Amino acid sequence: MTLDFLGNLQRTHTCGELRMEQAGHDVVLMGWVNRRRDHGNLIFLDLRDRTGITQVVFDHEVSPTAHAKAEATRSEYVVAVKGTLRKRDAGLENPNMPTGQVELVARELLVLNESKTPPFSPAEEAIGNEEMRLKYRYIDLRRTEMQHNFLVRHKVAQAIRTSLSNEGFLEIETPFMTRSTPEGARDYLVPSRVHPGNFYALPQSPQIFKQILMISGFDRYFQVARCFRDEDLRADRQPEFTQIDLEMTFPTQDQVFGVVERFLAAAFSAASEPIAAPFPRMTYDEAIRKYGIDKPDMRLPAMADLSALLPAELRTTLKIEQGLPVLGFVIPSVGELSGSARKALLSEVRAQFGDSGLDLLDTVRLRTSADFLPLAEAITTALNAELTAFNGNTISAEDLVVVVTPKLGTPEMWNFDRQWIWKRVGQLRLDLAKKYADKHKLFEKKGTAEDYRFLWVTDFPMYEWNEETKTWDAAHHPFTSPHEDDITSGRLVTDKGAVRALAYDVVLNGTELGSGSIRIHRQDVQAEIFRSLGMSDEEAKSRFGFFLDALEYGTPPHGGIALGLDRIVMILAGATSLREVIAFPKTAKAIDLMVDAPSEPTPQQMRELHLRTVVRN
Repeated sequence: MTLDFLGNLQRTHTCGELRMEQAGHDVVLMGWVNRRRDHGNLIFLDLRDRTGITQVVFDHEVSPTAHAKAEATRSEYVVAVKGTLRKRDAGLENPNMPTGQVELVARELLVLNESKTPPFSPAEEAIGNEEMRLKYRYIDLRRTEMQHNFLVRHKVAQAIRTSLSNEGFLEIETPFMTRSTPEGARDYLVPSRVHPGNFYALPQSPQIFKQILMISGFDRYFQVARCFRDEDLRADRQPEFTQIDLEMTFPTQDQVFGVVERFLAAAFSAASEPIAAPFPRMTYDEAIRKYGIDKPDMRLPAMADLSALLPAELRTTLKIEQGLPVLGFVIPSVGELSGSARKALLSEVRAQFGDSGLDLLDTVRLRTSADFLPLAEAITTALNAELTAFNGNTISAEDLVVVVTPKLGTPEMWNFDRQWIWKRVGQLRLDLAKKYADKHKLFEKKGTAEDYRFLWVTDFPMYEWNEETKTWDAAHHPFTSPHEDDITSGRLVTDKGAVRALAYDVVLNGTELGSGSIRIHRQDVQAEIFRSLGMSDEEAKSRFGFFLDALEYGTPPHGGIALGLDRIVMILAGATSLREVIAFPKTAKAIDLMVDAPSEPTPQQMRELHLRTVVRN
């Protein structure tokens, strides 16, 4: 086929905007052939661009030349069509398409470019082979679902920028090539050609730079920042990602929370999704005790601590560990389980926590012998209280009730993690909810603010115990400020496990959207924190001398937060992986299949960078 030139022909409309109001008008459309249907004298092409699809009719009687060209046209050809828009015949409308009441009767067809048969069609709604999608990403991105995701991403980013700008924040870029700082993951390193043996590090976050901007007097900063972390990947993690980064001087936690709630409200509104603010708040300790995790999914009822209902004598009789908590929870609307399903589930729970001798797993009532009926009733009352607080209901035949009573001799972790029972039961709560979620529509969207259950988690531990090295590590980055009374009381030295950080996370439906803190603004406190982490003054000076120096020049109190833009868009788009909302993502092995990266440098590049490869056996 001989390809056509566009010449002076200009597009008059996009493929998604035509409606009955334009019927009778001459129209020029340009785009890709989404589908082709040949009915002899009539050929139909669905023409697609970013905005949508319009049906084009090639009638042999209207234009034999255009009809002949349409016969040779195939999917993914790039074409221009000129014709007259008309109303579709009665009964032939397509209510599933915004343009479904009209069609374009073609008089001219220009084939601007041909296409090989693609490995998959952008017209397909679901494509199972993800590696194929990533290798041919330029085809995958043509799909309607992917185009929608990036429209959502654009609107969300634009709304956030507008919200923060209206609150007096300045957008300021920070360097990509900097020095390594402790952020919790491995750095990507960039060798310097002009400084042999030295390396830049790509930023895991703009942490130190945004603090220096506060020292520099900019008062309020934000950035849609690219960040890089060399860590193991998963569905909600990529080696390069984008975060909404902000910092402000003289803040309270309430002020930081208010800024974030307002820009999230704007972002979700841009995606036509309502949310309710202000968000509820919960301390880290409360989150662990009620949900077993520091990022609770508030779409499920909290756990209930039933320990007080089992006195020591009864624990001895039932062989329940005296020092361990007894916890219970309810998963609503699971439906009645068969006897075999209930037995299998009980075995699953016992496999994790042991056979305590107290069989307390059932729906509606807790199955015990008559001797323990008062206990069963008390436990039911306690669980009803949590369910009522969640949705106003009490336990019904549709609800799954689980009570975990750890067996004597199971607490092997108890000596170094006093919260392990809460964490493990909390994980069981999430696992069971996911197990029944699809079948019983536990998380089905209702089109209300209840679809998005936000939460602020505050007062995280300042340190966490590293069992391997037998040392205390910073639970966050080491620029996070502890509570003032933890500084003045001396707990920084005497009881690190009890020190609380002025750190906070914003959580949505069990996903951490972002973390932040009030920062250390005094040089003496920052130096003490470095020392408390086992860092000598000389090492701190070597690694952070420029920052410690800056703290001595009138540093104001400051704080901020960073939220993952990719995660926000992933949730709004209803996607299950960040790869669905990042234009050119990496695989789980950090490979870009489209451009085949990473790749080996040339020998000349290695010589220029003063590098050589050492192969280890």
